[in-house]
Amino acid sequence: MTSPLQFRTFTVDDTGNNLPYAVHVPSGYQDDPSKRWPLVLFLHGASERGEDPSMLTVHGPVKQAAQGVDLPFVMIAPQCPAYSTWSCELDGLCALIDAVSGEYRIDEDRVYCTGLSMGGTGTWALAARFPNRFAAVVPICGAWMPEIAPWIAKLPVWTFHGEDDSNIPIEHTDQVVEALKNLGSPARFTRYPGVGHDSWTRTYDDPEVYAWLLEQRRGG
Repeated sequence: MTSPLQFRTFTVDDTGNNLPYAVHVPSGYQDDPSKRWPLVLFLHGASERGEDPSMLTVHGPVKQAAQGVDLPFVMIAPQCPAYSTWSCELDGLCALIDAVSGEYRIDEDRVYCTGLSMGGTGTWALAARFPNRFAAVVPICGAWMPEIAPWIAKLPVWTFHGEDDSNIPIEHTDQVVEALKNLGSPARFTRYPGVGHDSWTRTYDDPEVYAWLLEQRRGG
């Protein structure tokens, strides 16, 4: 039976900074006490900011877990404060990964990050800040600077963007991918013709995306 989606709060520091978050644990987690599991960090978009992590069930792997899908990995989905963006919360996100990795049997070589819109931007930013922490990243319709390329050129990346996105134009992803390719990166880029900002529903509904992600290992 699928483990329920749980909602918790992570204390980032002693000044009152907290990150509410949702966590999903696979139903088979207790079957083999020696098994270590992959960990996926999911970063939501701007509309889900706040102090109620149940808001996160509208998109991506949190939506799937809430609907009863038994995802084959431990998944954590923090909620960004209403006054902030993920790019301002990078240290807190890394601390949350550390805390969850200490609580659950996590395979440290199979830690991944993915996110959409503001979360896609946060995925790029987190990968650039802590490139050696992740086995792979999947940024969806995010925006970041192509100058990050040297820091993540060896990191497996599969990014997605709708060609008709008027919120975050696809040119943002084009520039990062071009910079990565110029450094010999094997980064994958899926463009969706005729698709606007919502390029995440199609992406997270594709089993191949999760299959590719879970094949990647840090240093592999």
